[in-house]
Amino acid sequence: MKFKRVVSHEIFGHRLVSWSKSPVISVVLFSLLLFFMCAYSIISNMSLQSAAFKVLPISFIISTQRNMIVEGDSENDQFHRGILRKLPENEIFRSDELTEKFHGRVQEFFNHKCEVQFFMTWISTAESFGTRQILAVESVFKAHPHGCLMILSRTLDSAQGHMILKPLLDRGFKVQAVTPDFPFLLKNTPAEAWFNDIKSGEKDPGVIPLAQNLSNLMRLAALYKYGGVYLDTDFIVLKSFKGLKNTIGAQSINSAMNWTRLNNAVLVFDMNHPLLYEFIEEFALTFDGNKWGHNGPYMVSRVVHRVEGRPGYNFTILLPVAFYPVDWINIVRLFKVPSQQADPKWFEAKLQELNEKSYGLHLWNKRSSKLMVEEGSAMGKLLSEHCVLCNQIYSS
Repeated sequence: MKFKRVVSHEIFGHRLVSWSKSPVISVVLFSLLLFFMCAYSIISNMSLQSAAFKVLPISFIISTQRNMIVEGDSENDQFHRGILRKLPENEIFRSDELTEKFHGRVQEFFNHKCEVQFFMTWISTAESFGTRQILAVESVFKAHPHGCLMILSRTLDSAQGHMILKPLLDRGFKVQAVTPDFPFLLKNTPAEAWFNDIKSGEKDPGVIPLAQNLSNLMRLAALYKYGGVYLDTDFIVLKSFKGLKNTIGAQSINSAMNWTRLNNAVLVFDMNHPLLYEFIEEFALTFDGNKWGHNGPYMVSRVVHRVEGRPGYNFTILLPVAFYPVDWINIVRLFKVPSQQADPKWFEAKLQELNEKSYGLHLWNKRSSKLMVEEGSAMGKLLSEHCVLCNQIYSS
């Protein structure tokens, strides 16, 4: 076998040498060599391009969805890419037929005779607008049967949102969800440039959910444009707001009965009120998306502390009993049935205070949203007395 391999190799080599002596064969072999060299180069380039093709579409999709600049590696480019990654994956910034109709829909809705015109905001899914929020809406109409409530929300301005509100609409109450037009609401206000910078990625939205801060701003802009009452969706109305005018509530006071912190969960203001303008300006100038409450309760507190007592700013600050009669620590006590270990006099006194002196009760949803309303609790009694449909009170 070994001998045969050597012979065979020698014969094959002999044949090659023999063929190479022919000029025609030499040309053919040289041409074949060139062909294989070119083919190898083409295949190599195609492989590289194929690898690049597998990577580029991902970057292209990211740059298309988030309007990111993918070329260049300057610090400015990196900054903008980082900011745009933080923007929420929602439709807050989208303009369409619904946003174009916003102002006309607001005017048409409030054109009818309204006992009081209310605003709420909802920048979350329609599915998450649950029993707790519905009970808050019901309480508005229990105290104001001829009031008008507009919920500024793209998600509720839908077929699903209509079905959620339909039981109230069927009873003749005026409630409507409307997709807000942020550029229109902020036009010619100090926050117009701020919004454009956030939208383009020029300004850092911070780690606090941007939707939360946009809600803080939207309530101010809506009241500035149209006037009325703003309520959080975790606020239960206990009596009519008709006698209130240009009012903000204190969340806490000191021993001298002077306010120490205000809150923006309830705002009652006329259209174009100068204090609202100051709020919007402060929001834009001092915005910090990394501190909870900085652009909300702390912001209104800063502004009022600065302008309180100055001429031209006519407004009233109500004591905590008006809107915040139970603080965020004790709110959990209202959801539970008074036990023998608890002080029953506290519950009795608190219920009497709520009924006599409070316009409403802030539920501090961040703390109480997961609590069940126990049957026989103070909260169960309040909700039963101030609801309209009164469904699923003890599952909220």
